[in-house]
Amino acid sequence: MSEALTKNYIDGIWQEASAGATFKDVNPAVNSDVIGNFPESGVEDVDDAVRAARKAFRTWGSMPAPARGDYLRRIGDLLTERKSELAFQMTREMGKPFFETKGDVQEAIDTAYYAATETRRLFGHTVPSEMPNKFNMSIRRPIGVCGVITAWNFPVAVPTWKMFPALAAGNTVVFKPSEDAPHSGALLVKIFEDAGLPSGVVNLVQGSANAGRALVEHPDVNAVSFTGSTVTGSKIGESCGRLHKRFSLEMGGKNPMIVLADADLDLVIEGLLWGAFGTTGQRCTATSRLIVHEDVHDELVNTLKERASALKIGYGNEDDTEMGPVINQKAIDKIESYIAIGKEEGATLALGGNRAEGPGLEDGFFLEPTIFTNVTPNMRIAKEEIFGPVLSVIKISSYEEAVKVANNIEFGLSSAIYTQDIATAFRAMHEIEAGITYVNGPTIGAEAHMPFGGVKGTGNGHREGGWEVFEFYTETKTVYVDYSGKLQKAQIDNVED
Repeated sequence: MSEALTKNYIDGIWQEASAGATFKDVNPAVNSDVIGNFPESGVEDVDDAVRAARKAFRTWGSMPAPARGDYLRRIGDLLTERKSELAFQMTREMGKPFFETKGDVQEAIDTAYYAATETRRLFGHTVPSEMPNKFNMSIRRPIGVCGVITAWNFPVAVPTWKMFPALAAGNTVVFKPSEDAPHSGALLVKIFEDAGLPSGVVNLVQGSANAGRALVEHPDVNAVSFTGSTVTGSKIGESCGRLHKRFSLEMGGKNPMIVLADADLDLVIEGLLWGAFGTTGQRCTATSRLIVHEDVHDELVNTLKERASALKIGYGNEDDTEMGPVINQKAIDKIESYIAIGKEEGATLALGGNRAEGPGLEDGFFLEPTIFTNVTPNMRIAKEEIFGPVLSVIKISSYEEAVKVANNIEFGLSSAIYTQDIATAFRAMHEIEAGITYVNGPTIGAEAHMPFGGVKGTGNGHREGGWEVFEFYTETKTVYVDYSGKLQKAQIDNVED
């Protein structure tokens, strides 16, 4: 690894934190593999990065939008060239299998090309005026400096969901990746540099919550986009509200999969294995509740137990690995505490619940796929986000009961229903309280050109991805052109008493 990539990137220069402090980043599958020591940034570092972004905004924001799109296309080309190399390093750093991190990079590639095309479609509106010889229109203007704070589990896809549309719209960025994925963040910013992005347009500050707090609180940061825990997101929302900043929050989930009696159970099993245990359950969109009709409950659970117990657990850069480690010891402790809670609440531990053991697993944070049955809707394991490979199974007797159970939580990110009945599927689209509903597919997966986000405790109404994200990253300016040659007083002149 280049020594530069263990530093911050501010105004086009790779540099250490001003105080010289660092933190260690290790491979969660092989703890003895130290990836590097990265800057523990403070207020001074954040201030330098914001100052650089503010300076760069003067020219970047006034550049023709399609010219900004040309940079994004070059970034997409470099991501394509380096896809496997980048994915390998991402897996080494955060653990999910290589085939998953390649998908993570592909999301970034898709988003780069999509955002580049949208630079020719930053639409305003033209509408008729109520007055003669007068022209009315709206245009989009960039906001300014955007603070981007992201989680570790999608260390390239999620930052690019935020940064690419921000850049396309003419904003500049200060990016703080998770302290659990600093190397992936640096590799991404290196690609920006290699694509020729002007100095100061994207700046990287590494570090923990102190750096994130300084970024949120900085008076010259105009907007903040955050992905992470509900607790942290709520604090960011409070700060941004007090400081009159625009903010977008993408927080927790407790995503339900409803399986009705007429479902294709083979399809359900494939969806459950991917939804519940893909990324070791460490996705905000992970399938964490299986709400299954009593007529197919036993058959489905028995098959799922058999298939889940056969998943190949290991280091994600090794061949045939299907499920990697959780991210760190803190995550292990949290997940194990919820497994204990499930037992105390009276749920049945039907599979797993222990540290995974075996050759190659001795030096990592590995857990077994875990399934609880006899879960009731008000148990904590049925309502609180665990963020690990733990699935709670709830038995129901009707579609109406399933929807009631699905909505019985504070979150509302993703959801799924498996049924062959089209009328029931369309009811579910409207009645499940979630930002996303899949029909006959698991709760995870996103396409770059579609809005992504949740309701209730999951978010604050904004969306990542697709056309809607550009609403967040732009201001609407209304323009009137009066070519009548005289003073027209709008409603005063236009309506007779």
